[in-house]
Amino acid sequence: MPQSITQAFVQQFDTSIRLQAQQRRARFEPRVTDRGNIVGESFTANRLDVLADTPENTTRHGDTVWSDANHTTRVALMRDFYQALPVDRADEPKVLANPSGSYMDSLNAAWNRRKDQIIFSAAIGNAQAKDGTLIALPSNQIILNGGTGFTKAKLITAKKIFRSNEADEQADVPEELSIAYTSDMLEDILSDTTLTSADFMAVKMLQSGDVSGKWMGFNWVPYEKVQNTAGVLRTMAWAKSSIHFGTGFFEGRAQRRGDKKDTLQLSAAGSVGAVRVWDYGVVAIDFV
Repeated sequence: MPQSITQAFVQQFDTSIRLQAQQRRARFEPRVTDRGNIVGESFTANRLDVLADTPENTTRHGDTVWSDANHTTRVALMRDFYQALPVDRADEPKVLANPSGSYMDSLNAAWNRRKDQIIFSAAIGNAQAKDGTLIALPSNQIILNGGTGFTKAKLITAKKIFRSNEADEQADVPEELSIAYTSDMLEDILSDTTLTSADFMAVKMLQSGDVSGKWMGFNWVPYEKVQNTAGVLRTMAWAKSSIHFGTGFFEGRAQRRGDKKDTLQLSAAGSVGAVRVWDYGVVAIDFV
């Protein structure tokens, strides 16, 4: 065969555009209280504090003494987001791999990550009262790093806090507890033989390298974008009823832009808000 046959070799080009590995779903949204569609610049969560235990009646035919029911309200401010990608009209017939579908998938993934970020920030950040006062997460709801990674002791302490607050699965109105875990936490857990020594835990964790699912009373939710303050990481454990989330709208669109020479514009826009309603239902856990 003539050596010049190599000049006739062809190259097969890809007909698809593949998305890089990334978080695509909103992982926190199903595990908080969804307030549904919100009409307005904000939404409120009305709270009623616990009454004192019923007092003893020691006076016959005495005057009625009313107890005081303490009402408070927290507010979630709606925030607006928008992102768009262009596909030039002249470029469309020049590519085998049409990017439109992949672009929209990527926009949706970015939107879902944004929702998780809003929920995470609302959980461990300041909550706003109706009068505008900002309420920080109380110090007794924060487990400090102590110069260590994520440990069994911290997990037990978190569980203890929820139990002492009547905010766990044993409560008269059972709570659904979840915890966000990172790859660093995964490493710490799989390295802790006190957590993986039991047969059923060893099978689940060591053989599959998976800590997701439910154990120690928590639904384990993978999430990498936890708070990082000078190398100290902060994750969260929470009760479903303690964080409220609402959606003003979400819209994905594909349209020709006449003002941009008929460029195809793919866009995603939405409005969401979240607020920590009950401080006792959120525990922040620090680790290094």
